[in-house]
Amino acid sequence: MTEIIFEVIESDDGGFEARALGFSIFTQGEDWDDLKKMAREAVQCHFDGQSTPKVIRLHQVRDEVIAV
Repeated sequence: MTEIIFEVIESDDGGFEARALGFSIFTQGEDWDDLKKMAREAVQCHFDGQSTPKVIRLHQVRDEVIAV
């Protein structure tokens, strides 16, 4: 595997939450830079050295409701 994708949403409490697609990996960060650090650490903890993906993709999802 060369890449793992995280779906990122803004947390109700501030910061960001990220969940890996296809894997049981969840992490959060106070800001975008913190989230990147936490995602890297979570992936390294989940995989052993040989099967660790080379790229982490953070896909931010924003859901907004607009009144008509």
